Parts: sequence; structure tokens; C-alpha cells
Amino acid sequence: MTAGDPLPQGVQVFERGWLSANNILLMDDTSAVLVDSGYVSHAPQTLALVAQALKGRPLDLLLNTHLHSDHCGGNQALQNAYPRLETWIPPGHAEAVAQWDEVALTYQSTGQDCPRFQFQNLLRPGEEVQLAGKRWQVHAAPGHDPYSIILFEPISRTLISADALWQHGFGIVFPELEGIAAFHEVANTLDLIESLDANWIIPGHGAPFHDGTQALEFARQKLNAFVQNPEKHARYGAKVLVKFKLLEWHQIDKEAFVAWAQMSTYLHALYRVQATAQSFTEWLDMILAELIKSKALHIDGHLLHNI
Repeated sequence: MTAGDPLPQGVQVFERGWLSANNILLMDDTSAVLVDSGYVSHAPQTLALVAQALKGRPLDLLLNTHLHSDHCGGNQALQNAYPRLETWIPPGHAEAVAQWDEVALTYQSTGQDCPRFQFQNLLRPGEEVQLAGKRWQVHAAPGHDPYSIILFEPISRTLISADALWQHGFGIVFPELEGIAAFHEVANTLDLIESLDANWIIPGHGAPFHDGTQALEFARQKLNAFVQNPEKHARYGAKVLVKFKLLEWHQIDKEAFVAWAQMSTYLHALYRVQATAQSFTEWLDMILAELIKSKALHIDGHLLHNI
């Protein structure tokens, strides 16, 4: 099997850049379901991609694997475009969404944006849901996010793995950035994914792939490196948070960037983990220098450019 093999019938993936999660469209003659909606700044593109694929049909159901802003930032736009659309979310943050608590949802601490949306039902781990004519299993997948779920369709052995497993790793383990032990949860989730023996793996970011064995081996090596050196994970987390905002801004004056960083409680927490005699701005300069060295960032005078 190769990466060029067709996906199972009724499954379509809109592969997005790293600012937006992939959108997965599940369709049959009775219904159309979208899994994850991308980041808010890409909402117009999300609407266009979905409308083009639906060809005049309504979108019936929207699911979120978890509630990080790059996976649900397009929810509001889709709800406005399809008034009869139902939205289902994992149960862990249901109260925070109902009250729209941006602190609990981490949008405030990460400095990311997500317009308020509504939900009608919950994706409960251990249950099955009927999606576009097929039964999908809902599995808890804590680690990257304590309330994340993954979806598995056992007949075609298709796994929607969200940020629990990518072809070359997995998402930042956010609880660890808050001082909450969660590396063991990543390990347990990787074991769960291995037990499912998926034929197709559709990650939250990057192209769908077949070789779960190789991806799992790489992920476990990466996890072991983080377990052995938590500061390495914290440094990685800081660079990802900065890169995310640079993807959103495209370019920004360094003074404005520093002002944003001063408001990010996550960055301050990561600074406290890593820094010794450095000031916060000196530490930021170090993070920027590492991004420049890896060719993820270019600086021209006082202007930061995403690459």
C-alpha cells in the first residue's frame, strides 16, 4: 500500500497547513459529517472547501476531536452557514463551552482565538456513533489534551487520530506544560492506537498514512526523549506556541510580538521551567534564535517573518 491509495469510500480529507487541523468529511446518501473545523483565520477557506464537496447538500453534523483552537475555530462559521447543523464535542470541556470560559478552554493562556460556538451532544468514550452510514468507535485519547477523543471505524480499519498520533510524532503534551503529569497518558494512548491495528490513519495534521508501526515507533522514541528530559519538551512547546502565532500573523513587529508574549501565561510558565539567570525577553530572544536557525522564522530589522 502507498500514500496514493484511495481513502475508504465516503471519506474525504482536506489537508490543512499546521495552523489549521485537517478537516475530515464523511458522506453517504443520508448524511454529511465533518470532523474538526480548523482555525478561525481559515474559516472562509473551510466554508469554501465544505461547500464545494457538498455540492448543495447540507452539512448535518460537526464533530470535534478536542477543543484546541486549531480544531474548532471554524465551528461558529459553519454553524452560521448551516442553521440545522448539530455539533458534538467530547464531554470534558462541555461546561466550559456552555459558559464560554476562555481560561478553562486555554484560549486565553495560549494567546489564540476561537469564536464562541454552541453544541448539542457529546462524544462519550466507550460508545459508538453512526456517522454517514458507518459505526465509529469513540475512544478516549488523553495526553496531548486530557479530554481528546479519537474515532475508529473497524470494518475499513480507519482511525481519525487527531493529535494523538501524527506520522512523525504527536501534539504538545499540554498538561505537562501546566505541571500535570501526562507523559504516561501519551504512552497509554499510543498503546491503544497500536491495539486498533488501523489500516488508514488520518492525523490532525499532515497527510493520511498507512504505516502505523513506523509512526508509533517514532512517537515512542520522541516520548521517551521528553520523559528523560522534560525541559526539552518545554522548549519544544514554547517554539510551537510562537510558531503558531507567526503562522497566524505572517509577519509582525518584534515589539508587538513581545507585548503578545508578555500576556501569554503558557509562555511565562515555560520560561519559569527553563530559564535560570535569563530575563523573560532574553529567553524569548533565545527561542526566536532557535526558530531562525531551524529556518522556521526570518527577521528583517525589527520585523519577524514566518517562513
